[in-house]
Amino acid sequence: MATTSDISRGAFLRINGELGIVLDYEHVTPNKTRAMYHVKLRSLRTGKIIEHRYRSGETVDLERVQNKEMQFIYREGDNLTVMDNESYEQILIDARLLGESIVFLKEGMNITVGFDSEDAPVFAEMPNFVELEVTYTEPGLKGDTATNTLKPATLETGAEIKVPLFVDNGERIKVDTRNGSYVERVK
Repeated sequence: MATTSDISRGAFLRINGELGIVLDYEHVTPNKTRAMYHVKLRSLRTGKIIEHRYRSGETVDLERVQNKEMQFIYREGDNLTVMDNESYEQILIDARLLGESIVFLKEGMNITVGFDSEDAPVFAEMPNFVELEVTYTEPGLKGDTATNTLKPATLETGAEIKVPLFVDNGERIKVDTRNGSYVERVK
């Protein structure tokens, strides 16, 4: 069994039967009492933040999660069909595993899927940056690049983000999937 000293950011813990990923932890030694670990987790099932305290040396239930690079093929209702890049096996995963970044997902894109010890998908993660084409945006004024003024743009996946005035229809841009922001134009 693992102890509290094995806790690290990105580790998977099972608390009360619920699996969560460690976002942050802190080792605290209050005056004249035993040391404690304050752990902040995100529940993989609900997405809620859970805060939990452990005494130093207490046993914890660490879960081994195996990450696989998989290719998104198509959406089927509330599920996504993904294919293992090595064995070409296709499986269904819940679309909610990707969270809000799913609006940037397009066919053929590779995503990371995590599987628990029973080979059930427990989380999915988009790449941090994706390149997408702008399908519609209002025309900007030529030479108006001195200010940081942004305008709305619709991407090929249907997502809407804010882009600088110099971005036009048909251009490819790089988007940060973590916060949905424009990064740069792609040549």
